[in-house]
Amino acid sequence: MQAIAGSKIFSPLEGRNRVQGWRTFCSGSLTRPLNLSVTEGPSAKILKGAVSLNSSVWGSRQICMEKRMNLGLTNKRGGSSKIRAKAYDGNLESQSTASGKSSSSGTVLPYVGVACLGAILFGYHLGVVNGALEYLAKDLGFADNTVLQGWVVSTTLAGATVGSFTGGALADKLGRKRTFQLDAIPLVIGPFLSATAQSVQAMIIGRLLAGIGIGISSALVPLYISEISPTDIRGALGSVNQLFICVGILLALVAGLPLAANPLWWRSMFTIATVPAVLMALGMLFSPESPRWLFKQGRIVEAESAIKTLWGKGKVEEVMLELRGSSTGSVEEDAGWFDLFSKRYWKVVSVGAALFLFQQLAGINAVVYYSTSVFRSAGIASDVAASALVSASNVIGTAVASSLMDKQGRKSLLITSFTGMAVSMLLLSLSLSWKALAQYSGTLAVLGTVLYVVSFSLGAGPVPALLLPEIFASRIRAKAVSLSLGMHWVSNFVIGLYFLSVVNKFGISKVYLGFATVCLLAVIYVANNVVETKGRSLEEIERALSAGT
Repeated sequence: MQAIAGSKIFSPLEGRNRVQGWRTFCSGSLTRPLNLSVTEGPSAKILKGAVSLNSSVWGSRQICMEKRMNLGLTNKRGGSSKIRAKAYDGNLESQSTASGKSSSSGTVLPYVGVACLGAILFGYHLGVVNGALEYLAKDLGFADNTVLQGWVVSTTLAGATVGSFTGGALADKLGRKRTFQLDAIPLVIGPFLSATAQSVQAMIIGRLLAGIGIGISSALVPLYISEISPTDIRGALGSVNQLFICVGILLALVAGLPLAANPLWWRSMFTIATVPAVLMALGMLFSPESPRWLFKQGRIVEAESAIKTLWGKGKVEEVMLELRGSSTGSVEEDAGWFDLFSKRYWKVVSVGAALFLFQQLAGINAVVYYSTSVFRSAGIASDVAASALVSASNVIGTAVASSLMDKQGRKSLLITSFTGMAVSMLLLSLSLSWKALAQYSGTLAVLGTVLYVVSFSLGAGPVPALLLPEIFASRIRAKAVSLSLGMHWVSNFVIGLYFLSVVNKFGISKVYLGFATVCLLAVIYVANNVVETKGRSLEEIERALSAGT
């Protein structure tokens, strides 16, 4: 989820151009019996009786399901009845991968693709202004005003912060599908205002609306994908979100190529961004709602229909049984914002916030920002070539991570990623400060930069957005993801604000050493606080983590 949008890198020289460059960069089907095995006992008789009742006794199919669920999951009388279910002791990583589950036969991929249009827009809007800023500033008459140029860039981050915090509440209230459609409004109006702007004020308003849109999608896309993906490929599909963010950044780079020949092309660059937003809204008309959200709302029949569409008819009974067996099936309402800080949830919420803080404090923006000067020292003078190399490294690393996510697991990829980033930062620092390496400094710096970006894209980039919806309980999932993404945007903004001052005071070599230290601290934190979730359904993860609290 990083802002590798800075891959159109401004030369970090000195004075006004340097500040300007940094500001720009930071931009059971109810008709079938409930398959529960029960031993004899007083509670067992109650359970069997409840399961045999039909909807006419309870007055409706909905009430019948609720009675079955509540009686089937609790043994309040302490009798000898036992439900044949997997026991969880809170140690998720000690559990073997679930077995005996039927494979999915539905069509989830097209709906993941529709959702990932939001990820493409995320990357595109972060990257589009970097190529266009010089030209639009001249056209709108503020080429000499670096403060206004900074506002054009930073308002997107401000809007994204607002959007990330509101996206979770909207997703809980309106549903994931409807929130996607609502999100298309700022994602269409914002770029349209920017494309037709005749003043810097109109441009800033357009950038603010686009920021709100990508803020909402930054929380919504990984949330929706995690809730509609089959367990066995959820990691691969979840990391596709990050892959499409990288694709969006590359598209912004490609879209800016005609600018040199046509200075007014920047208006077309913003117009292009409205197309994926419209397609996303239309695509969601034909996409199923998250079955987990539907189940929480008590819309059981619709949840079964969504499961059938996404994973196939054979998975309906299995998934519905999992939903009934988790706290998703409880009568608890969605959590409020203050509930996230309660003793019950704070530990897992803090993990989510910490992962995004480590992601930003590990120095990704600094590495990308300084990559132009690094490549120039190695004889690569073209900014476009430098941007392409950084972006290509990011895409390749993310693609590899996607293939490994469900094999190696999230935790191991995070540890590998932060370790590689620490080594890369050390290499960058030494190449700039160790005189014995002076003749090789350019080559080593390029190697360190590419290695860092690849390492980042293997874990620190894609894993946090994938892991968070997995470890958060259903009643806090949307808001907790929004809070964590809010930390991402706030930390991104703060680092962008103070980074150059820190570099001027301590020097880039020492700053790189500081980033290496952060990466090592991240390795220790992940090893001790992050649980492995591969091969587990969201309901299994929730039960295990709940048992451990």
